[in-house]
Amino acid sequence: MKLTALILLMAIGIGGYNAQEVVSKPMSASKGPMISINKEVHDYGTIEQGAPGGCEFIVTNTGDTPLILNRCKGSCGCTVPECSGDPIPPGETAVIKVKYDTKRIGPINKSVTIESNAANKRISIVKIKGTITKPPSGSPELSPAGPMEK
Repeated sequence: MKLTALILLMAIGIGGYNAQEVVSKPMSASKGPMISINKEVHDYGTIEQGAPGGCEFIVTNTGDTPLILNRCKGSCGCTVPECSGDPIPPGETAVIKVKYDTKRIGPINKSVTIESNAANKRISIVKIKGTITKPPSGSPELSPAGPMEK
């Protein structure tokens, strides 16, 4: 009986040692910068002409080397993204601010293309959508220069 218990203890000890060897082996090489964006689409819903047209997308570097946003470009002149070219360290975030010109009445369906050094996705596309309606009567109308009283 004592011999069986001794053999069992030795087997457990050897098995535990092998498990530690597997865990302590070095991980694979660097995976590089990885991009993750908090949302694919920002929906303004229905907003009035002249309302603030800003929104934000949060970019996180889920990789193990710095992420660099090389370029952010709107699909037209009415969609203006703002992103920094500063490196985003692993685990850190950056904000891409997007400004849409709300002078135009009608549906919004625009995109922003984000080019980066990300190993998982060199080009990412986020979208903005919604509808701009005419302000109720009695509100100032917008001209290309801004609000004008009737």
